[in-house]
Amino acid sequence: MAGKPDLYPDGVVKAMYVRGPVSLETSVGRLMPQYTIDDSRRMHQPPLTFHANGRVRSLPLETRTVLETPLGPLPAELVTFHDSGGVARVFPLNGKLSGYWTEADEAGLAEVLRLETPVGVVAARFVAVAFDTAGALRSLTLWPGEEVTVRTPVGNAPVRLGLSFHSGGALRSVEPARPLETPTPVGRVWAFDPDAVGISGDDNSLLFSPEGVVERVATVRTSLAARLADGTRLELAPQVRESICGDGDREVTPLVLEFSEAAVTARHGSLGRPHAVVPVAGSAFETKPFLSAFAVALTPKQCSM
Repeated sequence: MAGKPDLYPDGVVKAMYVRGPVSLETSVGRLMPQYTIDDSRRMHQPPLTFHANGRVRSLPLETRTVLETPLGPLPAELVTFHDSGGVARVFPLNGKLSGYWTEADEAGLAEVLRLETPVGVVAARFVAVAFDTAGALRSLTLWPGEEVTVRTPVGNAPVRLGLSFHSGGALRSVEPARPLETPTPVGRVWAFDPDAVGISGDDNSLLFSPEGVVERVATVRTSLAARLADGTRLELAPQVRESICGDGDREVTPLVLEFSEAAVTARHGSLGRPHAVVPVAGSAFETKPFLSAFAVALTPKQCSM
């Protein structure tokens, strides 16, 4: 049984609510969509959604189910699929956060999973495990507060929020849990982004090429001096700003450096617009400590109501 569906312009079903026990055939077997609301953590029924080609896109499950994935068996309350039919993401939990059910309540239900990854076994509580269209591991999203040690091209690193992989298996990105001294094309940089948000582990502030070269880094502890071929000198540094809490405190916005063969691009914050593009040819670079950062907290302050 199903409710009235939402349709694409060509009439293909886009989304629908299941009103009774039915099952759907997927690439990981027959699965039963959620059709009941039975407790304080599942106070609404998410819709079953489809790609424009008719294949299942997002499938909330009636009960927690162990799925056979490219990484092995994984428990799931929600699974999403690529339009080719392959698994895109597995969510071990899918509770609805509210005044009655908090993130801490949900985290209390999360179990530690031991996953075999291209960088070795990673044991942690995961919000989601993602795969690319070929079935290779794409990323791991960690629960807030979770930390793992990961083998990276710059040595073992404490990682929070998430990590991702290139299609060939090489580590693509990590979110350092603490400032990490990192060799880059312009010198050594202390990598850390206090503003990082763990929505997904797909894209993190410390980014590597498939060969292990640093392609992007965020820092609140390092500044960069550049002398151009014409003698011009540029000083690139994190920014110290007033706290968003408006209480007179200060916090640091990270300097984000992106490296290519032709240029070094600088911005403030992961979403900021580039404010400097420095050509590599003819330029000399020097990194040094950003002393102002040592007078401010590394993590954003939680504003009180």
